[in-house]
Parts: sequence; structure tokens; C-alpha cells
Amino acid sequence: MKWKRAMAVCLAMITVGAMALTGCGSKASDAGTAPAADAAESGEAAQSGKEEAASGGKKEVVIWDYFETDAQKEMMQTLIDGFNESQEEYTASHVYVPFADYEKQLTLGVASGELPDIVIMDGCGMASFISMDLFGDISDADINWDEYIQGPMESTMMDGKHYGIPFATNCTALFYNKDMFDAAGIDYPDENTTWDEFREMAKALTKDGVYGFGNAGTNTDEGTFQCLQWLYTAGGSYTDIESGIDAYKLMQEMIEEGSWAKDVVNWTQSDVNNNFMAGNLAMQQNGPWQIPGIEKDAPDLNYGVTVLPKKDASSNQATSILGGENMGVVKKDDTSGAVAFLKYYDQTDVMVEAMKQYGSFPPKTEAAQDAYWTEDEIQASFIQQLATSIPRGPSALWPTYSSAIQTGFQEVMTSAKTPEQAAKDTQAAVDAIE
Repeated sequence: MKWKRAMAVCLAMITVGAMALTGCGSKASDAGTAPAADAAESGEAAQSGKEEAASGGKKEVVIWDYFETDAQKEMMQTLIDGFNESQEEYTASHVYVPFADYEKQLTLGVASGELPDIVIMDGCGMASFISMDLFGDISDADINWDEYIQGPMESTMMDGKHYGIPFATNCTALFYNKDMFDAAGIDYPDENTTWDEFREMAKALTKDGVYGFGNAGTNTDEGTFQCLQWLYTAGGSYTDIESGIDAYKLMQEMIEEGSWAKDVVNWTQSDVNNNFMAGNLAMQQNGPWQIPGIEKDAPDLNYGVTVLPKKDASSNQATSILGGENMGVVKKDDTSGAVAFLKYYDQTDVMVEAMKQYGSFPPKTEAAQDAYWTEDEIQASFIQQLATSIPRGPSALWPTYSSAIQTGFQEVMTSAKTPEQAAKDTQAAVDAIE
């Protein structure tokens, strides 16, 4: 049966280490290494909140998330406080679950029944857990589903039924250090920059301990999120690896010549941004969730953002990969509190303020048209990149695809295999997935 197959996939993942949910960029550099005490403290706090809620006669709504940056923590607390103050029936609280343990804890929760009311999770992973019967059908909720951007909304659905709403949507684009470009006398990259031009820029900017470019290549879905774009831009897809072999060649050659940081195989997206802020990278691939951190920790950094480079002059704008989180309603006898929280977040003004803090884009069309995003030069570049962004999958077996795909990227970036051999082996691995 469908759910058994998905369960088998997730349980297999537990034995080799939990897949990292990118949130598509929602974790800090130490995510996944947080001590167990952190999770225990969060659980104790949630239990305390549960007891207080019970004594006050209100129903508790427990939310799981993996948010670790200061901006994201503040956003979540503001959102919860706003919901709690908006009505008298429910009290919401949230529990932090370490990023690297997230899917494992959800899988164990499905087996034990120890689950929250709402799960905030990476959009690409939701289909797998819908198949596992984690989420309940809320299609009759009083939510205007057609007000949401189509791609993110579809990631919360299966067989025409709704299991939650999108929480945030985003993609990656190309950040560049203007001062480094100016010092080297190089024109800034733009929507017309090709791979060859990008490669020459990176080579010219690689000197004095500075790499020309870096991205997140860690061997998790976070790495898949950042590396898969290159495969699609080359003409491949998550099921057609060999047609994107030119991406493998570009990565391996640039790493071997020193202009693409070799350490990316171990870097998370926060590691990449930290190196960019520190002046160790002239260009980085990253997302809008990094902007609040740059404004706080490197306010004088003179940088710009543009779309990712396209393959050649005759190509259309480069593809990026759609990221972001969803809020899924866990299947329970009483989901009224969870639906009430979703309806609160569904308000345009609430969503806009939350996403300003979060550093991402609202998944509702009306909210995304706020001047905060459309009239800001950097934010507008991400909106332009979103136009050619595509989801990972979608597939209930995405975790297995992601693991096979990122293994191929790791083999290429470490020169463990030639691009030809890595493409052949990765193609065989994805072809074997059923």
C-alpha cells in the first residue's frame, strides 16, 4: 500500500541519518548539531504551556518547527502571541525539534501517536507524510484556497484534497559583493550572465584567500535544494540526470581550478552566508531568508542580488528551485484549534508582517504584492527568480530521490567520479526508485 511504501522509505532514512529539511534555508549553521538538551528544554516548556492552558480552560494548539535564526524565532513568537491575543478559545505554543532530526521525529510520532497539532515543514517533504496518513483532510475549512500561489498550494495537496496551507515560499538567487567586483574592475552579474561569464568572474575574483563562488553542497536535502538548480539549467531534471551532465562538468572544473569553494560539500546555507559576510566569498547562491542576518551582522556589506546565471546566450533565464515551508494539520479527532491557527495566518496583514520578519515571500498572491517586496531592488530580484523556480519533485518518494541525487553531486564536487560516471550512476539510482 502507498502509506506502507512511504513509511518504509522514512524508516530506511532513520537508519542512515535523518534527511535535513531545508525549509529551504531556514536553519542556522549549527542546525542539526543542537544538543539534545535544547529539544528537552523545548519539550519541557511546551509541557508547562500545556498545563497552563489546561488550567485556563483553553484548548492548546501545539506547533512543531525547526526555526533557529533569531529572526525566525522572533517571528514565530510574534505570530503565536498574536493568535493567542486574537481569541479566547485556544492557546498556541511551539516546540523546537532539531533540524536534522525532524523527519525522524515525525516518523516516530506517526508510530507512537505522540504528535503536535500543526507541523511546519519543508514543502517538498509534505507529500511523503500525507501518504503516511500524518495529515488530516481540511478541505472544508473556511480558507480561500485560490488566493494562494499555485505551486506552493499544490505542495499541500494530494488527490484534490487540502491538508494544510503554504507558510512561506522562496528560491535561491546570486548574491555578489559589489566592492570586490569594483576593485577587480568587473561588471556586476545580471540576468544576461552566462555560465562562461560567471566562471570567468569567479576565476578573476579568486585571490588572497577569497573564493569566487560558493553554495551549499552538504549531503542532505539542503544540498539538493541548492545544487539541483544547476542540473535543471543544464537541461536535466530530477528523473533525467544524464541530460544535465554539463552541470556536473561545470561544478567539478570550477572546484578543481579553485574558483568554486571546495568546502561546499560540508557547508549548509548558513555556512555559505557566514563566509559571504566575512568576505571569504565574492559570490554566493542563497535565499532571501539570509537578508535579515546580513542587515544585523554585516550592515555595511555592499552587495547586490541578481538571478542565477543561464547556461548560454541562447538560453532562457536560469531555473531556480522552489523552497519554503508548509503548515500541515495533523490528523486528529479534533483539528479545530489547528484550523483556527491556519485561518489566523491566512489573513493578509498577518502573513505580510510574519514574512517580513522571516525573510521570505508570502505564498498568497495579494500578500506578495506588498510594496515591501515589489519596490525593493534586492527583493525584486528574488521575485524575478521565482518566475522560473520549480518544485523538488513533487513525489511522495522525494527523500529517496534527493538522497540519490545529492550523492551524485557529492561525488562530482569531491572528484570521486568523473562527471560521466557520476551521471551514469546517479541515473541508475533514480531509475531504480519505485
